[in-house]
Amino acid sequence: MGAESDHGKDLIRKVAQQQLGNSRGDYQKQIDYLVSQYNTAKDKALSDLNMRLECLEVGVAMDVGPMLGIRVQEQLGKEVRPALDAALSMAGAIRETKEALENVSVSVEVLQEGTERLHTNLTDVKMHLSNTLNDSACNAAQAASTCNIIRNSLSQLNVNANFSGLPGVSSQLAKVNDVLKIDLSSLVQKGYAAFNDTPDLVVNQTRNILSDIQSMLESIGSNITTFTKALPIEKILADLMVYLTQSEAYVQDYFPLVEQYDFYRWLGCLILCCMVVLILVFYYLGLLCGTCGYDKHASPTTRGCISNTGGNFLMAGVGFSFLFSWVLMTVVVLTFVTGGNVEKLVCEPFEDKNLFKVLDTPYLLNRHWKNYLAGILFKNPNVNLTFEKVYSDCKENKGIYTSLHLEYLFNINEFLNVSMYTEDVALKIEHIQINLSKIILLDEIGKENLLNFSSSGIDGIDFSAYLTEINKSVTKVDLLSFANDLEARADQLPKGALENALKGHANSIRMIHNQQVVPLEQAMSTLNQSIRLLKRTSSELMVKVKNVISAVNTAQFLINNNASQVIVQETKKYMDTIVGYFEQYTEWVKESIAMEVAACKPIANVIDTAVDIFLCSYITDSVNTFWFGLGGSSMFLIPAIIFAVKLSKYYRRMDTEDVYDDVETIPMKT
Repeated sequence: MGAESDHGKDLIRKVAQQQLGNSRGDYQKQIDYLVSQYNTAKDKALSDLNMRLECLEVGVAMDVGPMLGIRVQEQLGKEVRPALDAALSMAGAIRETKEALENVSVSVEVLQEGTERLHTNLTDVKMHLSNTLNDSACNAAQAASTCNIIRNSLSQLNVNANFSGLPGVSSQLAKVNDVLKIDLSSLVQKGYAAFNDTPDLVVNQTRNILSDIQSMLESIGSNITTFTKALPIEKILADLMVYLTQSEAYVQDYFPLVEQYDFYRWLGCLILCCMVVLILVFYYLGLLCGTCGYDKHASPTTRGCISNTGGNFLMAGVGFSFLFSWVLMTVVVLTFVTGGNVEKLVCEPFEDKNLFKVLDTPYLLNRHWKNYLAGILFKNPNVNLTFEKVYSDCKENKGIYTSLHLEYLFNINEFLNVSMYTEDVALKIEHIQINLSKIILLDEIGKENLLNFSSSGIDGIDFSAYLTEINKSVTKVDLLSFANDLEARADQLPKGALENALKGHANSIRMIHNQQVVPLEQAMSTLNQSIRLLKRTSSELMVKVKNVISAVNTAQFLINNNASQVIVQETKKYMDTIVGYFEQYTEWVKESIAMEVAACKPIANVIDTAVDIFLCSYITDSVNTFWFGLGGSSMFLIPAIIFAVKLSKYYRRMDTEDVYDDVETIPMKT
């Protein structure tokens, strides 16, 4: 316990010095950081005007971003960007239309030539098959029915789709090529580029107000610097360090005396423990000797030396129990009263904070002060500042400003009132005037190009004729299925020349499918995709083009005539943004000072270390453990005494022996 006490004292000193000392050292860094962050808010406000000024004081260039211009651009962009996107999409549709028309032209030509060649080959196959079926082998009874079935299916070997009558698209393709001679995409991109210059136009027309706004922001920064220097937190921390230093000096003065008495306490506890151990040693020796030397056949006067020694040890333990019991019980009572009362009156109330409620009792610590802590800190005992509230706030790691209610000494809301600067900022921004009439979204050449595309004639294509033929199969029957069926029927015939000839024709049909039908099907797929694309594009093409031109004209009218209204709205929003920066900054400063700057959790840690760890854990818990153990030992001495006295009777050697003679019983005469 002596080592624990010394360690506890060192722990308190280290915690107090490190945590309160670090809080005091970190306070100035925290304040400097709060002040430095004002430059971030100021630079953000200036950067939103997208201007470039030369800072004469430091001789460097300061880039300022296009916040107001971007806001104006975003509002106008709600009309402008969809219009330009539609025009750009129409330019892409023109290119896709050209590709689709070219695909249609090429595909139709391929299909016409391919179907003609396919028709010729299928005719040859039918002729050769017919000649084979006219062979005398087909007249045999086993082959006649099979040959007739094959002969009847020859009519299916024909071309199904007819692409020779489809109308051409050369005239539409020529008109679309004429439209593409003008790069509509490039014209639309010029419109995008002109509209993207909106922030630059705003920059060029707002140069005259930035220097005034910058001067105003600099003055705000000066006021904030003055405000931070007036905070009383550093003085409070210095006072706390003074109290801590005085307390440490007091402890240092009396600690040698405490250490001396602590040695006597440790020696006394050791002696008490030795008393209990001595009694236990006698009892254990008595049990050991008595058990080992006990002879149940020996009479009390003839018991052995070992058994007799065991009995003597037991009686010695009984004697020492009576000799030391009053000392043990006295120590148990004294330590119980001390440890129990400290536990109940200090430690447990400290855990549930009832101890602080007692300290907060009005006029308890000073009969002239209602609130003792407020009287110490503010010299005003009427301020509602309690030990419990301060400790709770410090446990939550709030700042000293909040925990100690320093608003009674210094009210930060009066110094960080942003409303006093709002009117100045609003007056500066309301003078902004911007003209955006130089922005041209799409010139007349681009609009005429769109109209020419709408009259290119693609809506006059006979899509139904194309789709009718596309939806047909190339041949009336699937040639692969026909070839497989022909080969299967050939297997039903007797082995011979007829079977081999039919299988040869089946292979020829498969070759025709792979070399001619498959490419035709691919050409039909390309034609199908192109025709459907042209059909979608041509659907209400004139209406679509007029809608695109109307959207561009509407957006252009908004830029030329209604931009001033948009600018007024956005300047008001920008003003709110500028003010919002300062409000966010001031609220952040208030929150930081209230909750983070000079966080007072170190104070709570010092109190916890002194009371909970040192007083309760190191001292009180040790005392309570000691009296509980010693008291338990003393209680068990009572049954031990009874047991030892009873048992020693059977171990000790007696001087005399109790003898009972047998007396003959004489019957009673009647």
